[in-house]
Amino acid sequence: MFGDGAVDIVTSIQPHDLIPHRDPFLLVDKIVEMSDDRILASRYVDPDADFFKGHYPNEPVMPGVLICECCFQAGAILIANRVGGFDTSDKIPVLTRINDARFKRIVRPGETLDLEARIDEELDGAYFLTGYARVQGALCVRVNFACMLATKEGQGA
Repeated sequence: MFGDGAVDIVTSIQPHDLIPHRDPFLLVDKIVEMSDDRILASRYVDPDADFFKGHYPNEPVMPGVLICECCFQAGAILIANRVGGFDTSDKIPVLTRINDARFKRIVRPGETLDLEARIDEELDGAYFLTGYARVQGALCVRVNFACMLATKEGQGA
């Protein structure tokens, strides 16, 4: 699944502890391993998810944009961990760029996405990352993206 034999299972930190996303749009179920610049996480693809009702009902496929969003949320968790958490009453993580998304494999109901996000560079509060989503080791999506912590609307800079 993940890692190189030295997998650190993170049990005390939950995704909702680090990012403001909530159901039905919290798309990371579990943090498996995390360091200062890399996270491994997972998402079970629930066969009863509403989007399957309309996204090819006779041949359900998880929308690629949602697979990417899983990577983006894993990246936001990584950034929050790196900066020691953040107060969502003041700042929120926002996606600022998507580059070179490559879709390699269809994701079906009942599968588990293994998510990885790595910080490639940090520059003036912007984080440049690469995200990967895999199912049973097979690459589904690779995407380069950028995030930053933005001041909430109505707050000063």
